[in-house]
Amino acid sequence: MPVLIALMVFAAVALVIYAAAAHVEERSTVRASLRHLGDYESSRSRERELLGPLTQRVAPMFKGATDLGRRFTPVGYAERAHKKLIITGRAKAADLDRFLAIRVFTIVAIPFAWILLLVVVHLSGKTGLAAVLLVSLALILGPDAILNREMEDRQSKIRRQLPDILDLLTISVEAGLGFEQALDRTVNNVHGDLSDEFIRMLGEVRAGATRAEAMRAIDTRTDVPEVRSFVLAILQADTFGVSIGKILRAQADEMRIKRRQLAQERAMKAPVKMLIPMISCIFPALFVVVLGPAAINILHNFKGGF
Repeated sequence: MPVLIALMVFAAVALVIYAAAAHVEERSTVRASLRHLGDYESSRSRERELLGPLTQRVAPMFKGATDLGRRFTPVGYAERAHKKLIITGRAKAADLDRFLAIRVFTIVAIPFAWILLLVVVHLSGKTGLAAVLLVSLALILGPDAILNREMEDRQSKIRRQLPDILDLLTISVEAGLGFEQALDRTVNNVHGDLSDEFIRMLGEVRAGATRAEAMRAIDTRTDVPEVRSFVLAILQADTFGVSIGKILRAQADEMRIKRRQLAQERAMKAPVKMLIPMISCIFPALFVVVLGPAAINILHNFKGGF
């Protein structure tokens, strides 16, 4: 009998979940179909608002948080954050507004985190103090740390991809193509963050910008020393009339050497970085295994002597 009752309850819950999922799926299908009808206009304002994407529906809430972030952040913080967002590939103003709104939400969440830790979880003493401090630091420094990490990852990808692009670009230029045509062919064969930057540069040149302006814009958007060296070399070649093929060959050789040196530098740093986990994790356990039996024997001998 209890098994039958449990089966009936399970079947009822399953039917309710299925009905709710079917209703949600039906509404999403209707909304997706209505989006494809350009000339369709809903008679109800609520339905028209629900047809829009989620980002537009929550935009007023983010706008208020963004205004608070711009008002209470230190002077120059928004400009520095915008520059970092540009380096990560998010150059739109909406990305900066979203980041500032997230900073406001993380700051506001600190008191609620304290209440959760001290009242709900019932942490107290040194454990509670340590948890409160760690959570507060994570909420205060977390968004900036994540943004810095994304910026460094993208710069590292660009740095690793540059020698390959320079090799293909050198071969294309030496084969007789112009710089823009060779660059267009190269970025179509090599995909990545640096290729996207070069594609944007080619679009700016086609839109009417000079090559120098477009190349300097790449340097600003990436902030990678190797890319800056490449841009300066190309600009000097255009200014003094030097063969671009020779410049590209020299740049390709230099970038390969720098990439090899960077790999060697990381390999030399590995043993030093391994010391921290070895000293804190491996050596204590090793000491316990090796010296533990000897310490126990010595303790027994002292007790037997007394």
